[in-house]
Amino acid sequence: MDQAKRLLCTHDLWNPFNTTFVQTCGMLLVSQIFHVILKPFGQPGPVAQILAGLVLGPSLLCKIDRIRQIFIQPAFEDYSFLLLFVFRILFMFTIGLEADLPYICRNFQRIGVIAAWNVAVCAAFGAAASFFVINVLKVTAHRLAFANVIMIIVASVASPVVVRLVAELKFDTAEPGRLAISAALFMELFCITWYSTYLAFSSGKMFGFALVCIVGTGIVAYANRYLANWCNKRRRHMKFVPSTEMSGILLLVILLSFMIEKLGFNSMISCFLVGVAFPKEGKTTRTLLHRLTYAVNNFILPIYFGFNGFRFDVNYLINVRNCIVVALLILLSMGGKIIGTLCACHYLNIPRNEAVVLAFILNLKGHGELLVIEAFSRSDTWWDDNTHKLVIIIVVINTLIAGPVVSFILKRDRKYFAHKLTFLEFLDPENELRFLACVYESRHITSKLGLIATMTGSQRSPTVTYLVHLVELQKRHRRKKKLMYHELQDGDQFSDDDEYGGNDIIEINDAVDAFTTDSKILVHQSKAVSWFPKVYEDVCSTAEDLRVSIVFLTFHKHQRLDGKLENDKDGVRIVNQKVMRHAPCSVGIFVDRGLTGFQLPSPELVQNVAMLFFGGPDDREALACCKRIAMHPYVNLTIIRFQSEGQPKNQQVHDRNGEEEEQHISISSHEVDMAIDNVFMEDFCNRYVTSGKVKYMEKKTENGEQTVEILKEIGEMYSLFIVGRGGRGNSPMTTGMSDWEECPELGAVGDILASAELNLGASILVIQQHRNATEGHEDNEHPVLDDDD
Repeated sequence: MDQAKRLLCTHDLWNPFNTTFVQTCGMLLVSQIFHVILKPFGQPGPVAQILAGLVLGPSLLCKIDRIRQIFIQPAFEDYSFLLLFVFRILFMFTIGLEADLPYICRNFQRIGVIAAWNVAVCAAFGAAASFFVINVLKVTAHRLAFANVIMIIVASVASPVVVRLVAELKFDTAEPGRLAISAALFMELFCITWYSTYLAFSSGKMFGFALVCIVGTGIVAYANRYLANWCNKRRRHMKFVPSTEMSGILLLVILLSFMIEKLGFNSMISCFLVGVAFPKEGKTTRTLLHRLTYAVNNFILPIYFGFNGFRFDVNYLINVRNCIVVALLILLSMGGKIIGTLCACHYLNIPRNEAVVLAFILNLKGHGELLVIEAFSRSDTWWDDNTHKLVIIIVVINTLIAGPVVSFILKRDRKYFAHKLTFLEFLDPENELRFLACVYESRHITSKLGLIATMTGSQRSPTVTYLVHLVELQKRHRRKKKLMYHELQDGDQFSDDDEYGGNDIIEINDAVDAFTTDSKILVHQSKAVSWFPKVYEDVCSTAEDLRVSIVFLTFHKHQRLDGKLENDKDGVRIVNQKVMRHAPCSVGIFVDRGLTGFQLPSPELVQNVAMLFFGGPDDREALACCKRIAMHPYVNLTIIRFQSEGQPKNQQVHDRNGEEEEQHISISSHEVDMAIDNVFMEDFCNRYVTSGKVKYMEKKTENGEQTVEILKEIGEMYSLFIVGRGGRGNSPMTTGMSDWEECPELGAVGDILASAELNLGASILVIQQHRNATEGHEDNEHPVLDDDD
């Protein structure tokens, strides 16, 4: 009876259960204070959370007798073990759910080389150091097991810490950051497998129980996929899945983990694999991501890191021998990661600056090492308190050093690590393209999904697609909200009457889910709520954080049933104009005529697309987009090049004189631009036209009037026209076309195509190439308005 009262917290106030709860609350409070103080200095959250644990632990506050009696009780380890065990299950499942499998598959060799070099070098260093450490600490029994512990501690890396740190530094979309996350997963999974195999062999439970664990993981993964699809169909008209159904899915994962741990194996790999196998689309995934990411980032990981700091005991460092061992292992860990990463990056031709950052990121610890502590402390009697403290101190100091170093390097070399692929002209179509599509209402989503499918091209053209739902914040709600779609806060329950987005959210969500299921193209959704004069800031900051190369905006007019274009909200046009002025990448405006124009390409709806090339950087950017579109199996692409009557084909911009030693040639920017156009077009034709993937034709014209007549002739032959916004400045081919233009943000040609004068049924995509702020635009006759009204 007394034990039951104690367990139910009725025996005394400061029982271990209440003490654990008070500790977690204190860690959250103190870590938030440290985070507020350290954030201006660029220090990431895990550093603040570990420091919070240090303050509350034996190193500071627990030196006070009364606090130590409350916080450190005999049964405290049991409660903290259960709490941290459930936390590990949840964040490993979340990491698997968010894992970028396409990126890992494309870069498997690079990731494997980096992980293998790091593990090999660090394991060698750890093996060599284990002889010295064993003699210094006077370890007499189970030396092989102790040497394994040393090697694992030196070689390991904590993937949850890496994911959290890289995300906070907004480095998770950069190539080095993505490479670090993937390599950390490989290294940690290898280390977990390493010590699990050792423990299984030493206990004689290897083959039979291992098979049971593998089969159980497969059964739970399949059951969760079935449950996810069943919940998606059952809750078709709801934004989110109820908490009861979501809890059932998580309960299966937790029960699987308990079973695997009971059999003597570690369950973290199984939790990760179940998350990887979970469907990436649907309401169930969206609900899980909403609940788990918010809980993991704001509660689970801060408490987890805080407990790491809480276990740190500075009294262990009073002994000189212990200090020598700690310093040696920390130096070997950092040195091994630096040497291993530099060797791997030299082999892979990765720049040294990126290699150094990668090395320090991979030196973050705080997960696998704790699993080693718990596994050996439960299974081996030789494990003592000194070894326990040694591992904890190494983990904490490594992370406290590596985190600030990474933050300092990224802050110092901000320009070097900034996003450089801000336009498409020089992006190879076989390299990854990242782009962002914006919608305001549900009627915009169909055309945007068609554009996404077209830009994806084929499997040889990897893409990362983002979709942001822009919602106007009414004047009565001046407070700005910017939430990930799956992080929408509806109070204590997920309500279908949310005022931000209304029913558009359900329709957009259903359309994206159906599109992902049919096309297997994953679309990352987000939502931005703001009043219209500030929406462009959300778009620009999102584009910068996601490191996209182009943003696709929605035109401020929509097609009526009679085929005419009608104005939407005036704020949409202002947003488009400001985004074109301030965007950190190229911008495209999509004029949707979904009733008569461009639709989602399919075997039954093969789309005829025309790219109108007049010349200039914007047209070259539009032609670069066509490299992706040309690879789509259900798109017939035609390049129509407009040339002046007096302009010879492939005109040369300068002559060579081999007899003169030095020749000074004055070349106008117009001639240089024409030469670049010729080279770019020739390369495009050699790659796509000669192979028959794309059709090519030329149109001769003297002035804007003839150009308009040609546009009228071809207007009904295509469902989509792609054109650059600027053209080549004051070209004679567009003379007079801008005299009565209505929408200067579309450029002269785009405005004519969208005008009622031509009355076309085709959709239009107008592309503007990104320029640096100092370069400006050559098409100054069509300035983009920047009204704040």
